[in-house]
Amino acid sequence: MKFLDQAKVYIRSGNGGAGAVSFRREKFIEFGGPDGGDGGRGGDVWLEVVDGLNTLIDYRYQQHFKAQTGIHGMGRNMTGAKGADITLKVPVGTQVYEEDNETLICDLTQVGQRYLLAKGGNGGFGNQHFKTSTNQAPRRANPGLEGQEMWVWLRLKLIADAGLVGLPNAGKSTFLASVTAAKPKIADYPFTTLHPGLGVARIDAREFVIADIPGLIEGAHEGVGIGDRFLGHVERTRVLLHLVSAREESPAKAYKTVRRELEAYGHGLDEKFEVVALSQADTLDPDERKKKMASLKRAAGRAPILLSAATREGVEETLRALMSVVEEARQASGEVAPSDARWTK
Repeated sequence: MKFLDQAKVYIRSGNGGAGAVSFRREKFIEFGGPDGGDGGRGGDVWLEVVDGLNTLIDYRYQQHFKAQTGIHGMGRNMTGAKGADITLKVPVGTQVYEEDNETLICDLTQVGQRYLLAKGGNGGFGNQHFKTSTNQAPRRANPGLEGQEMWVWLRLKLIADAGLVGLPNAGKSTFLASVTAAKPKIADYPFTTLHPGLGVARIDAREFVIADIPGLIEGAHEGVGIGDRFLGHVERTRVLLHLVSAREESPAKAYKTVRRELEAYGHGLDEKFEVVALSQADTLDPDERKKKMASLKRAAGRAPILLSAATREGVEETLRALMSVVEEARQASGEVAPSDARWTK
């Protein structure tokens, strides 16, 4: 399935049904009077968060959604039926923006959450409403009100506990594959990862969700490369795992490059708690390890973790470091673990 995290759709709620002009025609009832019923209300357009979706691919092939018009009123004071609603089903973490793609309408973060995006028009009054002492047989009725129409942007931001950041080929996908059941593409060339990926990691009988995004390069905040488009997927994370490849000639320079892009992107990414690791450590000899660890420590201002997903060196230490931050954040916010939260509305 293709990963799609942004879609523009057109929505329109239903028009209200028109009121009826009708009069009583029963035998032996003189001057029966008006009995035109009201029109039914137009259908609404709803957004609903459902479990089991992780992409907006459904909105690539259908971009127009229209609710049903209300049924017109009828004689014998019969009110028209309400038009059928239409519900757009979206994954957890979907944000809805107005057509300018800047004004936020709603942010949907829980399964089962619903939001009324466009309300249907009210039905028109039948002629029974216009009867007065001086007008016993009104021949007028109201048309139904028009529904609302608009273009909106749907933007998906994955909800994960930890996010992986780093330059291309820093070993992010390899780490994700080694600690979760996810199967990202892994190859020895830049930008192997083209779309964000999710996986559930387990350590000491506890679980948390990890999000992997394409690698960042210098100038990413200005649109260079592809990683900047997906930085929104780690905005909601509680902790970042910053991987710096041991193959880099200068780990300090690689670390600072990614940090500058996070700061330039904004949205609080540069303020998140960060775990730093020197990945692909199995490619280094002991002397190179000490040299590059010292260089990275000076740049990061903290001791990095020596990590190798291939040999499992430092993997458990890294997971425990991430888990401690995630648990502390969960306790502070009063949230439950993902395995329980999945079924909580």
